[in-house]
Order: sequence, then C-alpha cells, then structure tokens
Amino acid sequence: MSDSHDTSAPQGGRGHHDGGEGQLKRALGVPSLVFFGLVYMVPLTIFTTYGIVTQVTGGRVPLAYVITLLAMVFTARSYAKMAHELPFAGSAYTYTQKSFGAGIGFVAGWALLLDYLFLPMINYLVVGIYLSAAFPMIPAWVFVLTAIVLVTALNVIGIVSVARANIVIIAAQAIFILTFAALGIASMSGSGTVDLMAPFTGDGSAPGFGNVMAGAAILCLSFLGFDAVSTLSEEAKDAQRTVPRAIVIATVTGGLIYIVLSFLSQLVYPSNDFADVDSGALDVMGAAGGEFLAIFFTAAYVAGACGSALTSQASVSRILFAMGRDGVLPKRFFGRLSPRFHTPILATLCVGVVSLFALAVDLSFISEMVSFGALIAFSAVNLSVIKHFIIDGNRRGSRAIINFIVLPGIGFCLTLWLWTSLSPRTLLIGVIWLALGIGYLAFVTRGFRRPTPTLDLAESGAGP
Repeated sequence: MSDSHDTSAPQGGRGHHDGGEGQLKRALGVPSLVFFGLVYMVPLTIFTTYGIVTQVTGGRVPLAYVITLLAMVFTARSYAKMAHELPFAGSAYTYTQKSFGAGIGFVAGWALLLDYLFLPMINYLVVGIYLSAAFPMIPAWVFVLTAIVLVTALNVIGIVSVARANIVIIAAQAIFILTFAALGIASMSGSGTVDLMAPFTGDGSAPGFGNVMAGAAILCLSFLGFDAVSTLSEEAKDAQRTVPRAIVIATVTGGLIYIVLSFLSQLVYPSNDFADVDSGALDVMGAAGGEFLAIFFTAAYVAGACGSALTSQASVSRILFAMGRDGVLPKRFFGRLSPRFHTPILATLCVGVVSLFALAVDLSFISEMVSFGALIAFSAVNLSVIKHFIIDGNRRGSRAIINFIVLPGIGFCLTLWLWTSLSPRTLLIGVIWLALGIGYLAFVTRGFRRPTPTLDLAESGAGP
C-alpha cells in the first residue's frame, strides 16, 4: 500500500489539526536525507555552469571548487549545529528567526526564496536545452512543461516518493561518472603528456586570484543540498541526530565529487573555447568518449536535473509552508497541508507555476542570483550559531569559543568574501529583491507598527 495514504500521526509534537494544516510525516533516515542532499546538489551539476566558470576562472574550475568547499564545510557545520538545536522546517529562516528575531529571520527567509525559486528554473532550463539538442524536432518548451508537470505531481504525492526517485537518479549518475572517468583516463593515456597542474594553474586567459573567487562565488549554487536537507527536519526520524549528520556527509561527499569531476574534465578538454558556453560539457564529453558518451551524458544529466528540480521544489514548498504557517505569507494558502498526502500542496503548485519563467531566463544570470540568495542565508546561519550559543546560550570556555565563535566566524568571513565576488549586476538585482522583501514585511506589519508574525515552535508539530 502506498505510504502516501498513511494518515498516522508523525513522531513528536501535537501539531495542528484545524484548518487543514496537519503534520508533516516523519519518514526519512540518514541515508534518505543524504541521498536527498546529493540529488539536490546533483553530482553532475558541475556541468551546468562548467563552460561559464571555465571562462571566468581561466581554466581553474577545480581550484574554484576547493575554495567553495572550504567555505561550505564551515557553513555546513553551522547548519548542523542549528539543526540539532532547532529540528524544524524552515532552514535558515527558522534559525535566524529564533536567534535574531522575526524581522531578520524574514529577511533570511526572503533571501532563501530567491535561490530556491530560481534553482528549479535552472534545472528545467537545462532539461529543455539538452533534450531539444537531442531531439531538435521537438521545441524546448515542450520538455520544460513536461518536466514541470511530472516533478510537481511527484512532490504533491509525498516526500517518500521523492526519496525513492532519488535512489534511482543517484544510481544512474554514479554509473555515468564511472564511465566518464574510465573513458576520460583512456583518452588521456593515448594523448601524450598531461599537465596534472593545469586545472589549478589555469590557461592564462583570466589571470589573478580575483577571477578564481568570482568563479567560486558562482559555484555556491552547487552546495545548496545541505540547506535543502535542513528543510526536512520535520520529516526526519530522530531529526536532532540524523539531520546534522546528513548535512555534513552530503556537503563533503558532494564537494569531493565536484573537485574530481572538474579536475578530470579540464584534463580531458584543456580549453575554454566551446561551441556553446552554456552547454560546454558536450565538448568535454566529445573529447572523452565521442558521440556515445555525449548521448549517455545527456541522459544522465537530464535525469539529474529532474532530480534536482524534484528536491528543490520539495524544499522551497516547505519553506513557503513554514513561512505561511506562522503568518508571514498568507496562511490559508501557504500554511496548509493536503489531508490525503500530508504535503504542502498549494505551495508546491505555486512553485510549479513560478517555474514557468524557465522559458525566458539566462543561465549565467540565474546561476549568480541563486548564489546571491544562498550566500546571504549562509552568512545568517553562521552568525546565528554565535548568537544562539554564545550570547543567548551563555556558553563559555575554550571549547565553546572554538565551536561557536571561531569556526562559524570563519564560515561567515568566507561566505562574505564569496558574496562580494559576485558581479555588480547580480548584487544590484539581489539588493532590489531584498528591498522588495522589506517592503512586503512593512505591508504585513502595517508599517512596522505590528510585530512580525513568528513560528510557534511548541505548536509546530515538530519535535526531537
């Protein structure tokens, strides 16, 4: 029998049973959460912006990933600490709200909405690009619409359906990665001398460390998987233990995969001259394994993009649910769960509609906007650790200083550094987005004369 029809109460908390709210269903352990994070991150996501970042960094994509992973490890640790303390849906929004108050929490949540709403668009966009290239007789918009409908339907049915699909998608990508590695190494072995340091020293087309930082800033979108894991705290078994572990495992595993794949790619195709910079991965596949690998890549990559869209839509719908449940967004629409599937059905459908903008977006711009929102949220969570444990929790001693000041402080400085490396256009539009959020908050609070609605965690239906 399908688990989507299981109406038994989840573990922990009382929950709301009036007004169609109900409780999210606790069904996920560490493996499912890690799979969710990895599928969200998409092991093949390096190829989404591969051509763009190769040109920005002058052929130093692996070095850019090393820098990004270093920053993300510190930030993932901060997420793990907060997820242990506050095992509730809402991610950076919830952590910042409880640490700094409802107003700043709303700004963090609004920044998260930027990248969570845009990330599904990236996935739908690349699905259309690659499938249209494979089947030129079918317009790209047909593939985009089909993907949106299928992904939305799976998310409405329930989180267990998403988890099961994730296992299949990860398996397909793992097979491709092994095939790509084997063919890539074979192609290099017959090509003479290979400069193993080239992916770190570059090709001279974009000298200077600032260009590497600019590339690293764009690559932050690759690491949203650990934030996505934290949004499932109310659907995880023993959330205080499983969610922090899954966050760290998914971050480190995903980062190492990115570094290895980008390193191998730049050895196979040591050039930043692409037939189409948005689909530069096809040039790499052609160099490594010819038409066979290009076709295999398209199939695996499209599956991964659909998986990322699946998990990203699940995550943003739960953020909207958390913000709707506490009244920051319209509660009757966003704060309701389906009585049958126990999923935020209206929020999920809303994300599906917004994703239609995938028909009219630029890949480079969308990638930077996702990173802008992510870095704002990452910075807020690092600061939340300091506020929650040191200032509010009054933790003292050398161990507390290292755990709750030094390490999250390093994470904050690194994310701030990456944030300032984004393009001026991205920073401008990002600031406009934040201004719109503050304007909306002013409307909700009647010119800040009323308190910002907050999530009553004791009544949220989530518990350790």
